[in-house]
Amino acid sequence: MGYLKGFMDFSRKDQDVRDPIERIKNWEEYVVRFDDDELKRQSSRCMDCGTPFCHTGAEWDGANVGCPVNNFIPEWNELVSEENWQEALKRLEETNNFPEFTGRVCPAPCEGSCTLAINDDPVTIKSIENEIIERGFDNGWVEAKVPTRRTDKRVAIVGSGPAGLAAADQLNEMGHHVTVYERDDRPGGLLMYGIPNMKLEKDTVDRRIKVMKESGIEFVCNTEVGVDVTRDELNRDYDVVIMCTGAQDPRDVPLENRESSGIHFAMDYLKASTKALETDPKNTPITAEGKNVIVIGGGDTGADCVATALRQNAKRVVQFGKHPASPEERTSDNPWPEFPMTFKLDYGYKEGLESQGEDPRKYEVLTQRFEQGEDGNVAALHTLNVEKVYEDGKLVTKEIPGTEQVWDADLVLIAIGFLGPEQEILEHFNLQTDERGRIWTLDGSKDYCTNEQGIYAAGDARRGQSLVVWAIREGREVAEQVHEYLTEESKMNIV
Repeated sequence: MGYLKGFMDFSRKDQDVRDPIERIKNWEEYVVRFDDDELKRQSSRCMDCGTPFCHTGAEWDGANVGCPVNNFIPEWNELVSEENWQEALKRLEETNNFPEFTGRVCPAPCEGSCTLAINDDPVTIKSIENEIIERGFDNGWVEAKVPTRRTDKRVAIVGSGPAGLAAADQLNEMGHHVTVYERDDRPGGLLMYGIPNMKLEKDTVDRRIKVMKESGIEFVCNTEVGVDVTRDELNRDYDVVIMCTGAQDPRDVPLENRESSGIHFAMDYLKASTKALETDPKNTPITAEGKNVIVIGGGDTGADCVATALRQNAKRVVQFGKHPASPEERTSDNPWPEFPMTFKLDYGYKEGLESQGEDPRKYEVLTQRFEQGEDGNVAALHTLNVEKVYEDGKLVTKEIPGTEQVWDADLVLIAIGFLGPEQEILEHFNLQTDERGRIWTLDGSKDYCTNEQGIYAAGDARRGQSLVVWAIREGREVAEQVHEYLTEESKMNIV
């Protein structure tokens, strides 16, 4: 490394963030970029250890360890510490198509597997990764990848989320003609409308799409496959179809008065709020302004709902989760190098704490029923506290009698995950599903072929709800399989 004692001499420093009270007044990204001197210090903390678990992307006793796209982390840390930014970008782009997305929204499993994290704070890998790609764009180093030679093969990709974009990028670079279909008005899928601007500004997504278009990839928006374009039409015009539709069928809470107005799925709320920013933030069909907001369910989607509601000037925001709070330190069943399942104050919760005087999260709370007002809108939620106990050797959730509560609510957002891909498109393509409702493939972990000839699947549609970085990995891997299939097909035609 450029400075061998960096991990001994320097402490971890995270990127600065804008003041929580100030940042909820607008929709700009809340993270502030590092300066040059701090970047040198932070990158020099990398130990260049003999076995760098940070980039393994392997499965360890049922848990995923390190970076799923196998980023060459120690190598570009050293290059950054030496201020060799252009070479660092080259190494980063070898494994990750979209570092500007993972550098902003990835929970950084690489950092949880950093060797330094055994007895110290891990290297700020995610922040350094993001700075490398931003320097690349700032200096014009990120260029279109126009293949020198084109094949006669055509690939249609259904869905322009991170898996679809990664598959498109790889296949285009291999020389195939790629068309990406998106039913929304702009490419990006989850990246465009599912992740709020304060985490990922849409100029960042548009910037990448522009480069991909210049590389020769075609995007067809406002087009729903299975409705506007049929399977037969795709089979006629393309050699392969890749399903990257995501897992967009939301899990519901079928309780009393569920039909009340003011109860929405989290993704519908986030999408409407993000779209409104392009025209008039005040003119959104679902707003939290002046309302008592309750978010049911945790995770990143729940945190994004909290942060969005605060920016819309909600009266109060509360989030319910049925699980207990995570521990402050790793437990014995969550050892390094697994991702640490420890307590974190995410950006939205920090904003809630500062603006409301308390963390919006309420733990071990189970919604019992919705109460409907005379106007047909939700008026309240009735809840009960629960606890995790062992019964017959199994951990179960038990209700605690006498803990009933009633919570005022004008807007309820359901953020308890997704069941899998939407059924209509699966039926249209006659695709089989597994026991969890995901698109079935020949080998759930290694093969991306579906039960239909020439149709592949990748991303959340195949894997289930997961991280952006896993979607990118799936997109890269399905591209390799499709390329192999198309190459073999060409050889057979020659013979």
